[in-house]
Amino acid sequence: MADEDTVLICLPFAGAGPSFFTPWQKRAPEGLRILPVSLPGREKRFPEPAYDAAAPAVDDAYAQVTAALGGADGDGTGGPVVLFGHSMGAVLAYELAHRIERAGWPVRLTALVVSGAPGPWTARTDRADGLPDEEFAARVRAFAGYDHPALADPEMRELLLPALRADVRLHETYVPSTDRPLSVPVLSVRGREDTLVGAAEAAEWGRATTRKLTVAEPAGGHMYLAERPEELLELVAAEVRAARDR
Repeated sequence: MADEDTVLICLPFAGAGPSFFTPWQKRAPEGLRILPVSLPGREKRFPEPAYDAAAPAVDDAYAQVTAALGGADGDGTGGPVVLFGHSMGAVLAYELAHRIERAGWPVRLTALVVSGAPGPWTARTDRADGLPDEEFAARVRAFAGYDHPALADPEMRELLLPALRADVRLHETYVPSTDRPLSVPVLSVRGREDTLVGAAEAAEWGRATTRKLTVAEPAGGHMYLAERPEELLELVAAEVRAARDR
């Protein structure tokens, strides 16, 4: 990894695996390296039970990231790191940012990028957890504005629902571990046509940092990042450049 490279650590949204982010590396601007986090219950970790609470998921993510970037014992690369998460991934990225700040990690955290999410203290009131399978799948489709094709196949749905239910429970029961603001800038992104997260909710992230909040609204709905990831990656690259200039 070049000295100037910034590592973009990607936390999954509900139901997503690391392969969602794999194509981003070819689309990322020069100097941005993609590092997806792999959580249990999906892809290579499919046999492991998925987490239904944020704390163990963040512990797992922290262990993966420190191992990938040189460990948390002072032998890290010292390079810049940006955390990214969409929807459920946003609250995991927020908690991971706090974990890194508390640890005094040698890899330099320069920004938090959250997407499709209100501030971390805003609880979700319209919930899917506990609903029967058909209603649950329909509610998740309505929440995401995105229909995962695998959920239309009864056999695949039976395999995928346990992890998806755990993810939804994690997100819907999430309570922030701290009210202390972060000391890195935050970029909050929402699709301009997102009917689930409004502009005011995206701006709530200003309370999560002592530094600058930037709100961006690219074209698209709640799952804009599945349609046009390049625009998001350009926004991240601009935030990285701005962080270097501060």
